[in-house]
Amino acid sequence: MDRHTCNLATRLLLAGGVISLSAPAAADFIKDSKASVELRNFYFNRDFRQDNAAQSKQEEWAQGFLMRFESGFTAGTIGVGFDAIGLLGVKLDSSPDRAGSGLLKRHADTRQGAHDEYAEVGLTAKVRAAKSVLKLGTLLPKLPTVLANDSRLLPQTFQGGQLSSLDIQGLTADAGRLTQVNQRDSSNYEDMGITRTGAKGIISRHLASDSFDFASLNYKWTPDLATGYSYGHLDNFYSQHVVNLTYVLPITVGQSLKTDLRFARSTDDGGSNVDNNALGAMFTYTLGGHAFGLGYQGMSGDTGYAYINGTDAFLVNFVQIGDFASKDEKSWQARYDYNFAAMGIPGLTFMTRYLTGSDIDLGNNRPEGKEWERDTDIGYVVQSGPLKNVGLKWRNATVRSTNFGSDLDENRLIVSYTLPIW
Repeated sequence: MDRHTCNLATRLLLAGGVISLSAPAAADFIKDSKASVELRNFYFNRDFRQDNAAQSKQEEWAQGFLMRFESGFTAGTIGVGFDAIGLLGVKLDSSPDRAGSGLLKRHADTRQGAHDEYAEVGLTAKVRAAKSVLKLGTLLPKLPTVLANDSRLLPQTFQGGQLSSLDIQGLTADAGRLTQVNQRDSSNYEDMGITRTGAKGIISRHLASDSFDFASLNYKWTPDLATGYSYGHLDNFYSQHVVNLTYVLPITVGQSLKTDLRFARSTDDGGSNVDNNALGAMFTYTLGGHAFGLGYQGMSGDTGYAYINGTDAFLVNFVQIGDFASKDEKSWQARYDYNFAAMGIPGLTFMTRYLTGSDIDLGNNRPEGKEWERDTDIGYVVQSGPLKNVGLKWRNATVRSTNFGSDLDENRLIVSYTLPIW
């Protein structure tokens, strides 16, 4: 379906939902509805450390408002409902020489810096039959081949259709098409492009695409074992197949070993040179409140890993700044987490990790590229009192590279609170 068909279908389903709300049908529609407002205060500071950097610093402060509504379904064999999301970002501090953090929408003439505010409203019509739900309109997909990004003030959203099914016990199935994307620092929908960060060596004859088809199957064999297969096709750019396995081995009370294996094969769609194999493995040993992780990620083929511009990548070494997915890159990760609930301080968490990547093919007989990243997160959610559920998080990152990329130090301070309306 193209975006015009999708928009028309959304309006018709919403109209049908309103018409069908007789008193008996409206009971489930209203009873199962829920609404909330999330307040997100975000300070972002990225200091570029390499010589001759085009911009010395990105530093902005903003307030976000995320209003969400999810209706129930009308009664009957076929239930109808709708969801809505309203997003508003307000500038608190910025300037033209410090803009570009991804928090705020920028003027077309970047010399004018960021807008004072920007907003978006999205509607999604939905139809349910048994345990299958079809959604048309605004979507925030979370699948291996397309992971909507929510790492800034407001989330990235898409337009399209998605069918999700739980009709077979243990199996989660998804399929659909996306036609437009609204980036996290934008209020306008546009065609989708391909990520070009790092040194991926991807060349294409096209700038954008208005069609991304996807399908995903995930089967939970036991409470501890799950496997999945996902397919994605960005028209004019690439086709991608992803398989994954997660297994948690219980050792004894309070101890376990989690295995997370991922492999993706990406090929061109006739309009690019995409050719990549991405192998990832993450092993995490949990002991009480401690978690120790070790990960490996390897790229092979003629290019780096391909994914939609602005989205997260389904890679074990996709972290705060880097994706460690450049051409031929091999990377390792060491990670440590601690949940202070084990010490009687629920709500307080800590994470630190270190990643190093090497063997990056920069082409043109250039020396191989190298990079490393160190991340630290400290978060706390207030557990009681008048500030209950207020969340505070500090995220710190340091990145250094050799022969390519940027050197930077970054800090993010986030205060959030979600208020249920009903």
